[in-house]
Amino acid sequence: MSDNQYKDMELLRFTTAGSVDDGKSTLIGRLLYDSKSIFQDQYEAIEASSLRRGESEVNLALLTDGLKAEREQGITIDVAYRYFSTPKRKFIIADTPGHIQYTRNMVTGASTANVALILIDARNGVVEQTKRHAIIASLLQIPHLLVCINKMDLVDYQEEAYHKIHQEFEKFASKLDIKDVSFIPISALNGDNVVDRSDAMPWYEGSTLLYYLENVHIASDHNFIDTRFPVQYVVRPYNDDYHDYRGYAGRVAGGILKKGDAVTLLPSGFTSKIAKIDTFDGEIEQAFPPMSVTVLLENDLDLSRGDMIVRQNNQPEVTQDIEAMICWFNDKPLQVKGKYAVLHTTKDVRCVVKEVRYKLDINTLHRDLEDKAIKMNDIARIVIRTTKPLFVDEYRKNRITGSIILVDEGTNETVAAGMII
Repeated sequence: MSDNQYKDMELLRFTTAGSVDDGKSTLIGRLLYDSKSIFQDQYEAIEASSLRRGESEVNLALLTDGLKAEREQGITIDVAYRYFSTPKRKFIIADTPGHIQYTRNMVTGASTANVALILIDARNGVVEQTKRHAIIASLLQIPHLLVCINKMDLVDYQEEAYHKIHQEFEKFASKLDIKDVSFIPISALNGDNVVDRSDAMPWYEGSTLLYYLENVHIASDHNFIDTRFPVQYVVRPYNDDYHDYRGYAGRVAGGILKKGDAVTLLPSGFTSKIAKIDTFDGEIEQAFPPMSVTVLLENDLDLSRGDMIVRQNNQPEVTQDIEAMICWFNDKPLQVKGKYAVLHTTKDVRCVVKEVRYKLDINTLHRDLEDKAIKMNDIARIVIRTTKPLFVDEYRKNRITGSIILVDEGTNETVAAGMII
């Protein structure tokens, strides 16, 4: 494959989630091994490691458990990113931990994903962590949800066991905002329906996991309608060749930018036209998400980091009062009337938490209006007031302009991720 072909291949990001010991790491190991995406020396290293641990077969989970502490305990405790490709697509996998205390890692790994892969142990069915992960996938508006019912070999590959869990999950997911859910019965350990079709489950007529990942339609996952270009950096090369060059670098967060387009600049409200769009490889006629480009305007206007280029008749809301669903990450509970730093696209401001509307009960999806103490891993709806206006869209419209991060100014720790409502 030529470099250009590889560069033009579509990239699918997917995240894996499930309870502890549901077999996520084994599944990823199996996917990498059966799709021939690992090197012989990697395989030999995990073979030797499996022998040292006294295991009778090669433990493919060791491929992804890169942290030494994980290898020793046999669990995943951080977000591990893995890259692989097949002739059809490039993939980035965010392997996130199953333990309840690492819910924040799932939010981190899933925030940019096209597909959330939720693993369920065929023996245990839908458990609390399954529900928590489904809720997070729904809150983060991950476009596609794939439920892998794993360890089918331990329930004798029975069709009834698969259908029971299928129905149980569908019943729960019907209350959530999830558009596209698919189910696959697999055995990660034996490789059934991961890369190759399973002979043990002739009753299942759907696709294998790899076929699904290679073919799920993701081209329309980005928002190509509402033009949003947050300015990250002003490019002013101080040399004679580019004496008058003034470009605005950033990543397209929505819509399509074309040379000659009339645009509005926020917060000033001035208008101009796009004179040129530059990339590392040279000039291009149009840019769309998630491309990183430098935009040059016809007029010499003052724009700086945190400003935004949008369309005249299609603008985000400019506001200081923001309502969001948040997932709280920190040991220290949320302080009402507390002050936090807010990161939104390329803008940094400060805010005060005005109120907690409610806390979400993970199991029942009920809104708890009484207990408003927001602790680690809680999901809640809050209202904040920022020191300067932000240019926001609803998260369901745009996952980039609709998300915020809260940071504790004293410790510099990220304390919450929020989805703007």
